[in-house]
Amino acid sequence: MDAQGRGRADDIDPADQWVLNPNTGEYELRLPPSPPQSGVPSPRRPPAPDTAPPARGRTQAPGRPRPETPGRSVPPSRRRRGAPEEPLPGRRGRRPAKKAAKGKKALLWTGGAMAFVLVAGAGAAYFYIEHLNDNIASVSDDGASTGGFQKDKAINILLIGTDKRTGKGNESYGDSGSVGHADTTILLHVSKDRSNATALSIPRDLIVDVPDCPTTQEDGSQKIIPGTQQARFNTSLGQDGRTPSCTMRTVTELTGVKPDNFMVADFNAVKTLTSAVGGVEVCLGKDIDDPDSHLKLSKGTHTIEGEQALAFVRTRHAVGFGGDLSRIGLQQQFLSALMRKLKSNDTLTSPSKMLDLAEAGTKALTVDSQLDSIGKLKDLGLELGKLDTKNLTFTTTPVIDNPTEKVKSTVVLNESTAPQVFDMIKNDVSFTAVKEQKKKEAAAVAARLKGAKAPASEVRVRILNGGADPGSAQETLSWLQVEEGVTKSENAGNAPAELAKTTLEYAPDQADQARRLADIMGLSGAAMKPGESVENAQGVPAMTLTLGKDFKGAGASLTAPSKAPEGVQKSTADKVECAQ
Repeated sequence: MDAQGRGRADDIDPADQWVLNPNTGEYELRLPPSPPQSGVPSPRRPPAPDTAPPARGRTQAPGRPRPETPGRSVPPSRRRRGAPEEPLPGRRGRRPAKKAAKGKKALLWTGGAMAFVLVAGAGAAYFYIEHLNDNIASVSDDGASTGGFQKDKAINILLIGTDKRTGKGNESYGDSGSVGHADTTILLHVSKDRSNATALSIPRDLIVDVPDCPTTQEDGSQKIIPGTQQARFNTSLGQDGRTPSCTMRTVTELTGVKPDNFMVADFNAVKTLTSAVGGVEVCLGKDIDDPDSHLKLSKGTHTIEGEQALAFVRTRHAVGFGGDLSRIGLQQQFLSALMRKLKSNDTLTSPSKMLDLAEAGTKALTVDSQLDSIGKLKDLGLELGKLDTKNLTFTTTPVIDNPTEKVKSTVVLNESTAPQVFDMIKNDVSFTAVKEQKKKEAAAVAARLKGAKAPASEVRVRILNGGADPGSAQETLSWLQVEEGVTKSENAGNAPAELAKTTLEYAPDQADQARRLADIMGLSGAAMKPGESVENAQGVPAMTLTLGKDFKGAGASLTAPSKAPEGVQKSTADKVECAQ
């Protein structure tokens, strides 16, 4: 009889045949009277010398250690529902003296089993976490990051997809000898309050200045890889031995936003992550048959994973204008679909999918040295998990065709709109509608700018340098006096402490002066701080203008944009859009 069938006669569960012996503290197997035995004898343990054989059906005698069966644990104490409780052998007809102890027996056994499960489970969890930690590949950020994301601040993560063809089946795609350039790059900004996020795509063919990059070598030594002027953005990774930290520095130079962390994914990441969640749903507005990416799909909605998902994010000749910018739109649609699937109940309530995701994610991604453990990734995931996908906006860095090229193959920044997009991210401004409370707060701040404005000649202000470039206070003083007619202004030197943002403090009776100076300098209502006046060199009450680290120079507006500029393409992650 097999292990599952042994002792099942008369509808008795094997668990009920294990009984705690109070004399020994051990569990013993006690069976009811057995039917006639088979003619084939079972292996039997010989009795010890000078002792009587053990009672039939017992695995041990009181006081004797019970032999253990390798790989087998004692069954839990339970009985088939509805089955009568059997008296123990040799006690038929007697009063059920042991019946009162049944609950205690069950409690003891259940408690012991539960303790074992908890300890074993904790051990298994520990070893599984260690296993996931071993999956994670990390490289140094070489000092290019902020030092890692923080829970009480806005988060900026640089996501990089390389065109490196490592991995099974990937050598047939495109340039099999690629060193792994920054083929797809997204700067993911998550607001401080986690109410919204912006995913900014950076075109691989954008012309940028790649800075000098201190880079940690395999032997631990440092090497500075010389920068390149007017180069394609994708060469910030892989070219001349550049690592993701160099892409991070390039993004900082380009946008003014310093990323907290980076994550790098190769072709395998797309295949394994989509398979782990059971595929993602995408929509096509037309039939696609692209021999270069191996994508062949009909118009309509499809669930894709694995090789087909990789083909989807790589195709470009069959969509839009057939270039990289068209492919970016397709990739944003794919990432939106993946985000929706990751946050769906179908994924979150499936232990197998969550385990598959943990395996796929830790194997597919290379992260910076600040994110090199499953615990840190978990903390980041919890922060990102607070975001509602309807407030995640995908957009692309505004660009135009490179005017220096006859045959258009690269792009350059659109200087009329790109700086505004970068400023929105730097100033934590949402591309989606903000909450009503935020609107009310913004309205109250904006109200500081409304009202009468004093003549420039009546504005009295002391200028302090609180973190701007050296000489900024004198430069601003000269500009205000000569260009703007604010003649009652003076340079008061350095501020006692540095400020992140430029501020203008004024007394209530100086509000009209403050509004005039804010108008001249392009200050936002948030920069205006109602407070107290100070005496200037002539002993007359004056306002205090402190130039912060955000100061861009005399005459440069400091007002952060409140919405995306007209014409900037954007989409949100909660909506399904069909690729055209």
